[in-house]
Amino acid sequence: MRTCIQQPASGSNDGGNHSPDNNLERDIKPRRRFISRRLFLGRSLAIGAGTIGAGLVGTSRAASESRDLGAGDAALLRFAAALEILEADFWIQYNELAGVQDSEVPGGSGNKAYTEALEVLDEDMPIYIHDNTDDEISHHQFLNAYLEANGQAPANLDPFRTLVGSRATGVNEALAGRRLTNLTQLTIDTSWWTRYRDDSHNPDLDPGFAFPQVVPTLGVNQHTAIPRNDADTTDPNFLQAIANTAAFHFPTIEQGGNSLYPSMALRATNQQVLRILLSIGPTETMHFQTWADKAGNAPELQAVDPMTGVFVEFPDLEKDDELINKSLIMPEPCPFLDKNLPAVSVIRPTNTQGAAMGALKFLTGMGLFIGQSPAFFEYLSRLAQQADRARRGLGNDRLDD
Repeated sequence: MRTCIQQPASGSNDGGNHSPDNNLERDIKPRRRFISRRLFLGRSLAIGAGTIGAGLVGTSRAASESRDLGAGDAALLRFAAALEILEADFWIQYNELAGVQDSEVPGGSGNKAYTEALEVLDEDMPIYIHDNTDDEISHHQFLNAYLEANGQAPANLDPFRTLVGSRATGVNEALAGRRLTNLTQLTIDTSWWTRYRDDSHNPDLDPGFAFPQVVPTLGVNQHTAIPRNDADTTDPNFLQAIANTAAFHFPTIEQGGNSLYPSMALRATNQQVLRILLSIGPTETMHFQTWADKAGNAPELQAVDPMTGVFVEFPDLEKDDELINKSLIMPEPCPFLDKNLPAVSVIRPTNTQGAAMGALKFLTGMGLFIGQSPAFFEYLSRLAQQADRARRGLGNDRLDD
């Protein structure tokens, strides 16, 4: 792991659809060549190709076993698919600028200065960004395919691909103006940092408790997590602030999925839907802990956005304070279900009531959708409301009123 560099203070696509536009991503020559974990495993296990036939039989059996998929279970998967499409969209933007460019996640050519700023936190950041992107693409592709295989409508956000995104060197110009998410005006809630270190409070039991922000300045005003243009890469201190912002955005997003999947699983009736939610959810937890660890390496600095005048300060996180110390990335035991029971290390929150709408409000409040149309919010709100109306045990052919 690379040693953190102290910076001086300053005063001043969904990736999965095979449309003609997305096919343009495959024509870009890779900037860097790495062997990802999937490519390595795929080559190493080629000798097992004879098992493909058995896999197809398993797929057929799975489709047969899930024919009773009804409206409530479909609503859960459809909302999850929509969120995974959104995740894939912004991870693709990060990968274009600072991830590994290969046949798994093609499309960009990389931005050397931004990549190096992220590598201050860890030299393997491009590989981590690439693999997280690949995961989110696989999630929405699988969820939508499963829905369609069982006669249910998939999530479709293609009509809302209208945002411009970065115009800095390295982005896929074919996707300029076709983004779903906005990474340039973020307001990031970093209270998850202290929530997972607090051994006395759980938002499920203390919904009114305010967990402290570990980076308070990110929780106000609007901050960019990617260079908006090449001018943003000319000041090393401000560019490092952009990279630090991205480093905290990564786990902020992933801890949301970390909570959402088990919350939705509690509403599932169909056994396969339950299995899907409980199988994808832990991968979000893996992402969360990886990024929480990397965010702790963000160098201490102060910077001012030359375009907006917004100030940001990243504190020293190597402190003898259980709520702050960057090394304490394991979830601290906390109250769960009943305060009279012993504390236990758990995901929090996992309260299922209003979980989908809560996730949507969280992402909206972050500024991730600034510039989107009213129709976009209406569509996602409808999916969230349907997911929240799903009730385990009512029969999976309808939604609760």
